[in-house]
Amino acid sequence: MLLSARLSGAHGLVEINSRLRADPVLQRAFGRGLCAEQSVVQRTLDACTATTVKQMEQAMDMIYRQHSQGYQPDYRTSVQLLDVDMGGLPCGSKAAFTTKGYFAKQRNRRGRQLGRVLASHYAEIVVDRLFDGKTQLTKALQPLLHAAERTLQLDKAKRVRTIVRMDSGGGSLDNLNWLLSRGYQIHAKDYSSRHARSLAKSVLVWFDDPHAPERQAGWVTEAPTAYVRPVRRIAVRCQQQDGEWAVGVLISNVAAADVFELTGQSPSQLADAQAVLWASVAFYDQRGGGIETSLKGDKQGLGSTSRNKKRFEAQQMLMLLGSLTHNTIVWARRWLAAPRSDWTQSGCAPREPVEKSCSLLELH
Repeated sequence: MLLSARLSGAHGLVEINSRLRADPVLQRAFGRGLCAEQSVVQRTLDACTATTVKQMEQAMDMIYRQHSQGYQPDYRTSVQLLDVDMGGLPCGSKAAFTTKGYFAKQRNRRGRQLGRVLASHYAEIVVDRLFDGKTQLTKALQPLLHAAERTLQLDKAKRVRTIVRMDSGGGSLDNLNWLLSRGYQIHAKDYSSRHARSLAKSVLVWFDDPHAPERQAGWVTEAPTAYVRPVRRIAVRCQQQDGEWAVGVLISNVAAADVFELTGQSPSQLADAQAVLWASVAFYDQRGGGIETSLKGDKQGLGSTSRNKKRFEAQQMLMLLGSLTHNTIVWARRWLAAPRSDWTQSGCAPREPVEKSCSLLELH
């Protein structure tokens, strides 16, 4: 009932009565003839336990493997791109595991944190996990990647062809070395701003960004001896209003040829160090249209921050159903766009197949 309501646009559980239960036609579109009252759904959520959540996570893995594109790419010919990030979920102070933490533009706010792994080539959520309000990506990264490995069944051969891209929250030396030791390719931002400023001093030549005049980048020349595998580093600085430079450092071991392909640029520029530099910066910038857009879109379009349960397990179940809603919408685009044998070759399709197409929303 809750999944049907969320797919129908409901932002609050109480809307199950007004949006779904009051619309028999909509219920039939989801393959159901009856609808539970919203209070029954509320009590069902409140009855969830850690075992229930674990079972739901296992069911989500099965559904993802059956319907997703992210589970079955050809790793021999293409790379898998996983974006990892965290998003704040503000809630009341009496909710379980709610603590003060970082919530954008909301100082002294309490809540929980949502950790997400996104298969960015397909806009599919691989893993969503719930943490307390003070947990940040530096601590959540390894649990999130372990969960993603189970969902995607990533063995060593697949990890070698998988890129993990993330911001500075996960860019600590321990996390990056852990990823490198497991065979992943990384494209991340250094965790320490102080370390970034120190590394920027080793840049011999700064190049102006052709698209953003206030930004410059250059190759870090200091040897990356602290990493367990070879990486290259790029210092990027932006001039602030007070004239000072804000500096960050990108750390990557993604092959330059792959970077050009992933950013849609010609590989003929492989010998041009400046072109490789700006392609690497552009590849990091693409996070804005990937996982950051995913998190913001779910908050605005699916109302992921408008439903809060006091019990942690109930909130986990809500979160997982939200992930399934997101993925179902992504998959439905492909299902509805697929050619059907019962459609006519020209002109308008008959009425019966149009009605049958609604059954594509059912989850078997």
